[in-house]
Amino acid sequence: MKSRFIQRTILMLSLSASVSALVAGPAPKPTADRKYTIEQFMKTIRFGGADISPDEQTVLFSSNQDGVFNLYEIPFGGNGQPKQLTSSKTNAIFAIGYLPDGRILYSSDQGGNELTHIYLRDKDGAVSDLTPSEKAKFQFGGLSYDRRSFFYQSNLRNKAAFDLYEMDIATMKPRLLFENPGGFFPGDVSPDKRYVALAKTITSSNSDAYLYDTQTKEAKLLTKHTGDVNNSPAEFTPDGKKLLISTDEGNEFSYVKAYDLATGQSTVLDKANWDISADYLSHKGRYRVLSVNNDARTELKIIDTKSNQAIKLPALPGGDVTGVTIADGEGKMIFFVNSSNSPATLYSYDFKSGKATPLVRGLNPEINAEDLVSGEVIRYKSFDGMEIPALLYKPKDAKSGDKLPAILSIHGGPGGQTRLTYSPLVQYLVNSGYVVLAVNNRGSSGYGKTFFAADDRKHGDADLKDCVESKKFLTQTGYVDPAKIGIMGGSYGGYMTLAGLTFTPDDFAVGVDIFGVANWLRTLNSMPEWWGPQREAMFKEIGHPKTDSVALYNKSPLFHTERIKKPLLVIQGANDPRVLKIESDEIVANVKKNGVPVEYVTFPNEGHGFVKKENEITAYKAVREFLDKYLKGTRQ
Repeated sequence: MKSRFIQRTILMLSLSASVSALVAGPAPKPTADRKYTIEQFMKTIRFGGADISPDEQTVLFSSNQDGVFNLYEIPFGGNGQPKQLTSSKTNAIFAIGYLPDGRILYSSDQGGNELTHIYLRDKDGAVSDLTPSEKAKFQFGGLSYDRRSFFYQSNLRNKAAFDLYEMDIATMKPRLLFENPGGFFPGDVSPDKRYVALAKTITSSNSDAYLYDTQTKEAKLLTKHTGDVNNSPAEFTPDGKKLLISTDEGNEFSYVKAYDLATGQSTVLDKANWDISADYLSHKGRYRVLSVNNDARTELKIIDTKSNQAIKLPALPGGDVTGVTIADGEGKMIFFVNSSNSPATLYSYDFKSGKATPLVRGLNPEINAEDLVSGEVIRYKSFDGMEIPALLYKPKDAKSGDKLPAILSIHGGPGGQTRLTYSPLVQYLVNSGYVVLAVNNRGSSGYGKTFFAADDRKHGDADLKDCVESKKFLTQTGYVDPAKIGIMGGSYGGYMTLAGLTFTPDDFAVGVDIFGVANWLRTLNSMPEWWGPQREAMFKEIGHPKTDSVALYNKSPLFHTERIKKPLLVIQGANDPRVLKIESDEIVANVKKNGVPVEYVTFPNEGHGFVKKENEITAYKAVREFLDKYLKGTRQ
């Protein structure tokens, strides 16, 4: 239950791709009706964490199968139905995991405001807030190696800096372990609790790893370097002798070094031709979990450290194996399998027997799996010759000579990446006759640090041109109508949508903006205090609202709405702390003055992204109806 993932810092949230889950059962029989409603596609869930109980008999997970994220348990062996443990109708509840005595920790915020607290659920169902505060954020930081306490970060003392606390499990009383002077983000704690791994963000392409000594109160720089290098501490080895560090020093892609605490020497542990996205050890060190982000797919190995050989997993459905959790006893494991045309399924695995059991299956039995489409990785040349990767989804019956409508899907970030994972919205649109091209424009993570930095200070310009250039690829397929290509995205992708309609007003037939930035001056000035050093990194990447106000004004669609002449749909959460609702209010009001069709859908109980299924259904239905009317042209 330590921090398990090593990845580039993403400064703004991408919209989460929905994955689905129902109790494992037989495959559905083909049906005559192969067109499905959004309600059918959304008879799915997004998982929100999973863990194995201390006695290894039960699996905890959180899902939104009842409409809002709640906690569930299911037997490890897969016999029986999931048992619902919480019944929130308002705030999403995300599983953190079990404590050694069987009690459960979970996190939750209020209406999507991102000020998460840590809650304790007793065995009798009683719940207590372990971190009560109205204006602070609390983030779980892992169980201690001796399992007598757990760690968490909080900005209770200083809104702009996260301190690290240790919570004694017996008394549930915290003690301050690291007082953050600012600029750091605390990570893993050594097994003997003497050292704390610290990350220091300088820019989105430059960061350092430090080692804090709780005895001397000193922080030691471990990654002295020149130029832009991303260094990120991961976790300590179970013997406490080494700290794993992700770095891209001297390399296009991130790899993992092991820093020896005694000698101060670093050696390469794992390296690949793509970013290593995860590299961590089981509790006693018997297994190492290694994940590589290979061209928007996850390649995973579980290595037996005794033989240094990867274990052979049983045959599984095609897709990514993610979310691997190995029990403390190191004999059992859980994980998810997910792909572009198959929602996630939660599995349990017994190392001794080699048996993998599907616990909670992804696909709604009302949908024939053969009707879903797989994403295809394609590449095309942009305006300056740079190769741009993208994921193509096309209707199964698409053929040369067709004149199908198409929609570009742009991820959030700005440094995010659209991956080959299941999206009910994408499948819904493709099932409805749309071609979807998910563009990983320059600035996306996963394709090397040069590509990642290629949009710095060029947002709404170079990256937007990448999207415009994709129209040539779509036209050359022979089945896309070049006059019916729209653009859609959430968060930073929402900004790209607005930028596309504003700065290239003749290139896209329609736009769908979901929680998108309209005014960079306001957005950068109103970023939550708890972003701390990430705010400074964002200023350096996009521009500072004080010193770069003219440039930010020029790239903000809100100040140039007179150029917008194509239909626009805007979707916004009222509690969004990142993209304030007033931004969407103003963009809608301004575009209406142009006499351009504008539709506006707001949700009073959402923040920056969807956590309530009924709201997702409403939003995605609005997207389909808008596109049918203004892009496909089938509605009157």
